[in-house]
Amino acid sequence: MLLRTDDRGVLVIGQPSHAWVSGQLARAWGNARFGAVDPYEEVCLGAEQHDIGMAAWDLTPTLNPDTGLPHSFIEMPIETHLELWGAGPRRLLRQSRYAALLASMHGVRLYEMRDLDKLPPAQAAAVRAFMDGQRTFQQHLTATLQADPDIAAAAGRDRIARNSKLVWTWDFLSLALCLDWAPCTAKEVPTASEPVDLRLEPGEEPRQITLDPWPFADAAVIVRCEGQRLAGRFDTVEQLHAALEAAAWETLELDLRPAR
Repeated sequence: MLLRTDDRGVLVIGQPSHAWVSGQLARAWGNARFGAVDPYEEVCLGAEQHDIGMAAWDLTPTLNPDTGLPHSFIEMPIETHLELWGAGPRRLLRQSRYAALLASMHGVRLYEMRDLDKLPPAQAAAVRAFMDGQRTFQQHLTATLQADPDIAAAAGRDRIARNSKLVWTWDFLSLALCLDWAPCTAKEVPTASEPVDLRLEPGEEPRQITLDPWPFADAAVIVRCEGQRLAGRFDTVEQLHAALEAAAWETLELDLRPAR
């Protein structure tokens, strides 16, 4: 869950809807400076479905007793997070090996950022086991892709690494847009040559964001996601689920423009 706070309360955005924004960014991405997305369909699918493991959990989320709201994606117990990320890439396997590979790499990248020495020993061991299992899964998928003449050209180490970094970039940009982080900066974004930092700033109009440099083919890009409006706090998970069943839905539309 993503929790977007504003003067009307909290807009609860599911992880799959946030990932949908990542997919919209992927499909709009690319120009002479930033290069093309290749293989296009597989990478866009991987971006759109990278949080597939969260889909069922988001329907009946757990309650964070400290906030009275659903656990956000950064508040989830690590055991739950590992379980969902362990299952997610395999759910993509029968749809697209390449997309499953990118989702798996994204999950490992998330845990590579953690300082495992600061975790309790049992949790650190669980994280290491998760990463080892995912890397074995990735090696198997890469081998099958490289053995497939119709996709092998896009399955080299450098191409896969670039595409994994693109999914990471779109994930960050989607979080920044959904959670209203601007001003902020996406670091080391892949281009057709050297990586660049990409700056997001609030635009002149409400829900307008500028990007510098501009990474898209079109002169402006509109992305949208969906969420539910929650007011107040909840004491039990049953109250939370009842509130979500009754909560009004909202479409959050965001207007992306080049910086002046």
